[in-house]
Amino acid sequence: MTRSYVRKLSAILLDAVTDKDPLVQEQVCSALCALGESQPQEALSACEEHLRQNEKLAHPYRTMILRAMQTVVSSHISKLDKDMARAVILLASSEMTKVKDLICDWQQAASDVLVAMGRRFISTVMEELLHGLQPGVLPHYFVVRTLANLSVSNVFGTVPFLTSILGTMLPMLAAAKHDTTRAVFCYALQHFSESTLEYLANLDQAPDPTVRKDAFASDISSAYDILFHQWLPSREAKLRLAVVEALGPMSHLLPSEKLEEQLPKLLPGILTLYKKHAETCHVSKSLGQILEAAVSVGSRTLEVQLDSLLTTLHAQICVPVESASPLVMNNQKEVLRCFTELASCSPDRLLAFLLPKLDSGSERTRVGTLQVLRHIINSAAAQMEVKKPFILSSMRVPLLDTNSKVKRAVVQVISAMAHHGYLEQPGGEAMIEYIVQQCALPPEMEPQKPGSDCEELPADSVRAITVRTLYLVSTTVDRMSDVLWPHLLQFLTPVRYTGALTPLCRSLVHLAGKRQEAGPGTHLINYDGHVTLPSPYAIATRLLAVSSNPYLGDGRGAASLRLLNVLHRDIHPLLGQRWATTIPLLLQYLDEHTEETLSPKEWEEKLLVFLRDTLAVVSDNTWVCQLSLEMCKQLPCYNGTPQEKNFLYKCVGTALGAASSKDVVRKHLQELLESARYQEEAEREGLACCFGICAIIHLDDTLAQLEDFVRSDVVRKSIGIFNIFKDRSENEVEKVKGTLILCYGHVAAQAPRELVLARAESDILRNIFQCFSTKDPALKLCLVQSVCMVCQAICGSTQASSFNFSRKAELVAQMMEFIKAEPPDSLRSPIRKKAMLACTYLVSLEPALDEQERTYMIHGCLHSVMAVLPEREGEDGGLESLYLDTMHALEDLLTSLLRRNMTPQGLQMMVEHLSPWIKSPRGHERERALGVSSRLLRSFLEHLHVSALVPFHNLGLLIGLFSPRCADLWPATRQEAVSCVYSLLYLQLGYEGFSRDYQDDVAERLLTLKDGLVHPDPAILFHTCHSIAQIIAKRLPPDQLISLLLTLFESLGDPDKNCSRAASVIINCLLKERGNLLLEKVPEIVNMLRSKLQETPEEHVLRAAQHSVCLLASQHCEAVVSSLLGSPLPFDSHTCTLWRALASEPGLTVKMLELLLQKMNRDVPFKESRAFLLSSSPDRVATLLPLAATCALSEVMSVPVSAPAVLELYPQLFVALLLRVGCTLGVQLPRNLQAKERRATGLGPASRSLEPCSSAVGALQLTLVRGGSEEVVQRVELERGWESLRTSMGHEEGVARLASAMAKFAGPRLPLVMKELLCTHSSVYEIQRVTSTAFLAELLSSNVVNDLMILESLLDNLAARQKDTCASVRRLVLRGLANVASGSPNKDKMEFRSASIRLFGHLNKACHGDCEDIFLEQVVGGLAPLLLHLQDPQSSVATACKFALRMCGPNLECEELMAAFQKHLQEGRRLHFGEFLNTACKHLMRHFPDLLGRLVSTSLFYFKSSWEDVRAAAPMLTGFLVQHVEPEHHLQVDLEHLTAALQLLLKDPAPAVRMKAAETLGRLVKFA
Repeated sequence: MTRSYVRKLSAILLDAVTDKDPLVQEQVCSALCALGESQPQEALSACEEHLRQNEKLAHPYRTMILRAMQTVVSSHISKLDKDMARAVILLASSEMTKVKDLICDWQQAASDVLVAMGRRFISTVMEELLHGLQPGVLPHYFVVRTLANLSVSNVFGTVPFLTSILGTMLPMLAAAKHDTTRAVFCYALQHFSESTLEYLANLDQAPDPTVRKDAFASDISSAYDILFHQWLPSREAKLRLAVVEALGPMSHLLPSEKLEEQLPKLLPGILTLYKKHAETCHVSKSLGQILEAAVSVGSRTLEVQLDSLLTTLHAQICVPVESASPLVMNNQKEVLRCFTELASCSPDRLLAFLLPKLDSGSERTRVGTLQVLRHIINSAAAQMEVKKPFILSSMRVPLLDTNSKVKRAVVQVISAMAHHGYLEQPGGEAMIEYIVQQCALPPEMEPQKPGSDCEELPADSVRAITVRTLYLVSTTVDRMSDVLWPHLLQFLTPVRYTGALTPLCRSLVHLAGKRQEAGPGTHLINYDGHVTLPSPYAIATRLLAVSSNPYLGDGRGAASLRLLNVLHRDIHPLLGQRWATTIPLLLQYLDEHTEETLSPKEWEEKLLVFLRDTLAVVSDNTWVCQLSLEMCKQLPCYNGTPQEKNFLYKCVGTALGAASSKDVVRKHLQELLESARYQEEAEREGLACCFGICAIIHLDDTLAQLEDFVRSDVVRKSIGIFNIFKDRSENEVEKVKGTLILCYGHVAAQAPRELVLARAESDILRNIFQCFSTKDPALKLCLVQSVCMVCQAICGSTQASSFNFSRKAELVAQMMEFIKAEPPDSLRSPIRKKAMLACTYLVSLEPALDEQERTYMIHGCLHSVMAVLPEREGEDGGLESLYLDTMHALEDLLTSLLRRNMTPQGLQMMVEHLSPWIKSPRGHERERALGVSSRLLRSFLEHLHVSALVPFHNLGLLIGLFSPRCADLWPATRQEAVSCVYSLLYLQLGYEGFSRDYQDDVAERLLTLKDGLVHPDPAILFHTCHSIAQIIAKRLPPDQLISLLLTLFESLGDPDKNCSRAASVIINCLLKERGNLLLEKVPEIVNMLRSKLQETPEEHVLRAAQHSVCLLASQHCEAVVSSLLGSPLPFDSHTCTLWRALASEPGLTVKMLELLLQKMNRDVPFKESRAFLLSSSPDRVATLLPLAATCALSEVMSVPVSAPAVLELYPQLFVALLLRVGCTLGVQLPRNLQAKERRATGLGPASRSLEPCSSAVGALQLTLVRGGSEEVVQRVELERGWESLRTSMGHEEGVARLASAMAKFAGPRLPLVMKELLCTHSSVYEIQRVTSTAFLAELLSSNVVNDLMILESLLDNLAARQKDTCASVRRLVLRGLANVASGSPNKDKMEFRSASIRLFGHLNKACHGDCEDIFLEQVVGGLAPLLLHLQDPQSSVATACKFALRMCGPNLECEELMAAFQKHLQEGRRLHFGEFLNTACKHLMRHFPDLLGRLVSTSLFYFKSSWEDVRAAAPMLTGFLVQHVEPEHHLQVDLEHLTAALQLLLKDPAPAVRMKAAETLGRLVKFA
């Protein structure tokens, strides 16, 4: 069964291979290959039989079948028996040679089958092929080509046949006239020669080790004569290339004398081809093979041909190489191989040719020559050994070349030299120095602008290549260790090699490590005979200084520290143990950071600590003085790198601090003051730091040296050379003064605090105060900075509290003058920042500032910072940092002032100062003010100490100020506003007695909401504001609610609409959350909302008011309704807006309609009064409350969304308003409203009528429209019934027409309407009884009363009315009893398919207990249809199937399957059907294999679906089920039936269906 079934499947697929769709054809072939994977014999047999029996099958289809066969053979040749192999071989041979003309795809496919078979069945294949190679008859093209390919794929099997093959084939060469035939013979000779050479090279593995090269010499010689003399001169380029490719390997098999004889002709002939062919790779490869053969036989002819060879090959190597062209790259490799052969036979002539070209004017020539030189240094090392001095001397010219490409080539040559011992020769030092120079190249100087003579540079730069080369040479070439060490050390200190420090250090570390391994415990540097080596002090200073900028130059900091660690014994013998601990910690710190995260200040401090520790370990004054001297000497070297020079100044100060000789200290300080470059700001700062660090130990000496310098001529303008150049001298002197003032500041900051306190006013501030009159900005900055440092030092003293600063007020005033002098709208210097910092420290010192001074300080500082205009994009980024520092200084100052009055009043006062900026129309000012407020509130909270429970009385005001800013236009402002609210809530908790570390879950939620405020989407933004308001509502004390609401109501008019909207959101949330406390305030709030609408008519305020009144009504509906009904009639537009807003809330509308009905029905509809004493009848005047309620009903029902509520109260509304119409016939408005009504009528038809009856009719019409009875309104209007209804004469007729329309168009509503009307027979108002009776009587004219089964009750009610005292009622009863009519209701339509599927999904919820098993059976039965209809053409059905599968998934009790349903079948998510179906089938067959037969049977039904997508899905489902089920379950499936069904699908008109059918047929082999 197995074999026959596979053959059957194969036959079905083979019949389908002729499908017109290429994709289907491809799928059929894939399915055939799948069958072959399982049963190769059967699949191949079927293919062979099909091709044999279908001779007329077109060659494209035969090609596809042959390719499938080749795939199967290649994978499973070991499983084929001899009979099958012979059949396949015969078939492939027949297919290949059936047609004499070339049909490449078909014949190549057959050839590939033969080659694949030849891997195991070589004898059979060769026998078949040799039948096609008969003497005297030109063979088929593909016979020759197949033999060639076979010789390469199975060398050992083919070469023993080659003698026979060549003997038969060679006589045919002369008979070959067509270029195609000649080319294939060349192809064969090339491959025969290559396989022969491989065979001879592996004789130890060959089946016949007696085979010798001589056996082929004669045949190859004969073939050579024809190829070279007859075919190579051909005009056909392809043939020439084929000949050349063959001649290369053939030359190795030619007799040596024949090769020697032919070389004078052969070599020129090959070289000539370079001019004839653009792609020369094959020419170069063949030439290399020929040269290799010539050299192997010791040819003397090469000497004669050498010049032409060198010239031609050099021209090839100088061709520009494009990385995108593999052919050109391969050509270069082959050309270099040629040079290797020439170098092995004529090294002198080769170098004599190459080396002069290093001085060529052409870049390509120089680069190409260097490439050849590098290659022969590597590949012909033995021949070049004695040429080393000559080659080294010839490199002098290339070393001076500035071209980047040449430089790269030179570096590569030097690398090759290093590996072969060149650099150990005299002149090798120049090569090493060249490498270091290239390593030192700055990155920005490497690229050259591409010109006409050079191409764009590759990605690898000169420096990158050189750095790699230096490291590789240092670490992998053992012979270079003695060459590079200690020679490389001399490149550490010169500034010009700074860029090479990192690679130098890495190489030196490796070299030193190897030396330590060889001789542990000894000095690494031997200064004997190396006078150019730097001293230990110079090395230590250099490596420490460059480490201050550790990530520059590819991480020079870590590299320098590692080298320093390795050289510890040479720096000082005592440092080894300590550095073994400290340096790894520094390296670890660098590893933990990046250039972006590292703090330069912290890193410098760590290095200075390391230096101090080193000095302490050495503890040798002489050594310390030598080191400090070296540091001072190296200072000028860093004039171009201010950061490193600044750090070196600090190192000098540290070293001087460790020196015990005071004379040395003062001498060095004096020299530093005299030699400093005062014009450089960084140097002034560095010098001041140096003095400060030195003062830590030598305070007196430092101050004395500064005092001496202050008194010197340099500082005085009137003496010395400065007087000659007056303008320049003033500037110079100001710079010197500024530096000295900075020195004083740093001395105060660094020296011991207790010592500074005694010297602050007498020695330090005395010199600083002398310069306050300056106008120079730089000097001002120095003054402010130094004052700040002095004040900070004083405050840091333990005796600061007892220190009375006599000149404090004067100093504060001076700082404020500096701040006021700064431009208020721009920030260009840190003067105001430093001045505010100084004020911050001064605030805490005694004596305290008075209130006026505090106010002046706060106002001045706020105005100085808040009004600064923000920087434009693209401007100096450094200003941003300055601005942030200035803001921090302001915050620190205000915080310092606030701490002196830590009360709610003190906080309120500070916020009042900030309030104008918080409400500023300029965004940047608001952002800053909120940021400062946030910082102040955090500080207040952190330092809050509540000794007794006191109220935070201004909490509501403060939250009302900050909370609307949560929606500010500026994102940063929004986040700061949240922080303010957060702090205020915790302040309230603090005042309530909670501890400072208490965490409130509600308040903490504010922090999680900050991210939502960054989002620009208004919906997200205001949703976040609502969440913030909820938190406020939960934590706000009840007594603060009104003050908060009042503040927020004021914010509704905020110019920033976002903040106004936020205020409305917060108001509404507060009303929702805490509105239950506001019952007594409802009238006040409603009136406030109405007045706010009158003040601010903008749309967002309108919406806010509407929402607010709705929220109030949700809690106090009756109070709100009463308040609105108390509004003056007629309702103004704002009141109407609020009514309509209430109608928009579904949860309120029903209750509100009920209340309005109560208000309308509770009071009498009118009052009677006589306008004149003699009047015959009293006038009826409408009462106000029912009239207002009627008008309110009209407003509410004018909103379309009120429809559901109207529908719910439809009977009550209809009846009440119908009776209201009757009661208001002839009723007049009160006199005070009549004039208003006339004015309203004059406004036009859009104004709603206030006339009692008309308003009732309008409300009744709206009830019908909103209740879905619009057709009733139209029909009554058409019959002019509404006009009749309003008049006393036509009222009964109007009611009758209304009843008739209701019976016809609103029949289902009538039972409940009639129930309400039946209760009116006892109404005290006669007109109401008339109206209701007229309506009921007319109903009897319609058959609807029979349909609705209300006839009996209706007749009973009318019969009871026969005794009514009103004649009109009795008359109407009689009319009703005589009426007869008919009618019928309408039915709705629905989409049954999607609805039924969804219903199936919903049944899951209802099926529990005993019915679960029954429902599970239904789920299993519906599983296949639901899966397949996921591809339903109607999206609603597909969506319903997703829903049903998700709902029913749990019933299958398979977590993996349920997870797949939930993952893939989400609503709105695009379904990848194939992926999902595969996953679902995998889980189904893993957990429910017994369902296979049932699922397959169901899917078979859908093979005939009318929808293409479903038909395609059905075989997919079957295929995936088969793929994932175990083979033993195949008995569940009727394979014959399934196969037949799939066979039919292969003829489906839709290609997609045919593809899936073919795919599934391939999978059925699993059951074979």
